[in-house]
Amino acid sequence: MSDAGIKQLDVSIMGREFRVACPDDEEATLIQAVELLDQRMHEIRASGKVIGLEKIAIMAALNITHEYLHTRVDGGFDIATIQRRIASMNSTIDAVMGEQTELFS
Repeated sequence: MSDAGIKQLDVSIMGREFRVACPDDEEATLIQAVELLDQRMHEIRASGKVIGLEKIAIMAALNITHEYLHTRVDGGFDIATIQRRIASMNSTIDAVMGEQTELFS
């Protein structure tokens, strides 16, 4: 397997630094995933019901997985996939609009 198009990203979750491999075109999605996981872990820790980073991570993973399994829409559409496509389209539109703004400046 080739490493072409793969980059290493440094991310922070619960104040701990991790280096993860990521395809170039998935960096934004990975950053969103890191932010969601970090947020959920902080919420679980703040509740005071779960102690220990490993247990907090497992609870966050279970909660996110449970939500994911319930986000399927009738007809086989997956909301997460739709959201990623919308985000990609928004990025493309922003890039094109930025180019257009430069042309008219």
